[in-house]
Amino acid sequence: MNQSDPVVSVIMPCYNQGRYLDEAVESVLAQTYHNFEIIVINDGSTDAETIEILRDYQKPGVSILHTDNRGPASARNTGIQQARGQYILPLDADDRIAPTYLEQAVNILDGNSNVGIVYCEAEFFGEKTGKFDLPGFNFPGILLGNMIFNSSFYRKTDWEKVGGYRDNYRGWEDYDFWLSLLELGREVIRIPETLYFYRQINTSRSNSMNRQNWVEDYTRLFQNHPNLYIPNINILFEHIVDLREDIHQTHSRLAQALQQLQESEHQRLQAEAQLSAVLSSKFGRLYTWWGRFKAKLAESSRQP
Repeated sequence: MNQSDPVVSVIMPCYNQGRYLDEAVESVLAQTYHNFEIIVINDGSTDAETIEILRDYQKPGVSILHTDNRGPASARNTGIQQARGQYILPLDADDRIAPTYLEQAVNILDGNSNVGIVYCEAEFFGEKTGKFDLPGFNFPGILLGNMIFNSSFYRKTDWEKVGGYRDNYRGWEDYDFWLSLLELGREVIRIPETLYFYRQINTSRSNSMNRQNWVEDYTRLFQNHPNLYIPNINILFEHIVDLREDIHQTHSRLAQALQQLQESEHQRLQAEAQLSAVLSSKFGRLYTWWGRFKAKLAESSRQP
């Protein structure tokens, strides 16, 4: 690790995540590529355990910045302002990375000056496990939904060109930032290997989004990036038409299933009516009497 001239700056916002911090930091210290620094931003933590841990946190190559609580976008911007590396990797304080993530990403960025975003495949851990199943990057598909997670590499010079992260989102600051980099004409590379591990907890910000939040954030994306959205507006309308067709087909299948259920219910009622008619007939009464008579005979035969 060359702390005087790092190539990569790992930016780690921490808000009440002290219990997980060591795991995240150690995953960086275990990298096969050693020319990095780690900047932890204490984003106004209120948790006593986190405050105590960050008061005197000592790890090689790790520096701590303390700020008021302003959210992850502002925390990242604060850390990147102090960063000395030419490549930036945001990493939340409760996540972790595989040992070769830095090495592979740096090789890609060094080898192609027009690559602006490098990420990888990912898995969940914690309260939910399994593959983080995002579709591979494609444009203009990304205009419909984010497909690049926040722990992806980019160049500090590009961060400076776009003005950093906007802080008026509820967890979509990274999505907005990727669109800003795409407006610079940057290419995106995904490493076909699981190198990022995303912790799942009940307080994840994505779990708190409601319908109105989604509408507001999509509207804000459109307003912030008209140069991307307007030339590709047909993609949005195609998506709307596809959704309408899906809804129509779903309604048709539901109507067919309901009709089948109604027919089955009608057949059941007919069968019950026929059975009732049989039982109420002379034959039915005789059959019932004969059943009772046999039961009494069997009972009397068991008596001493």
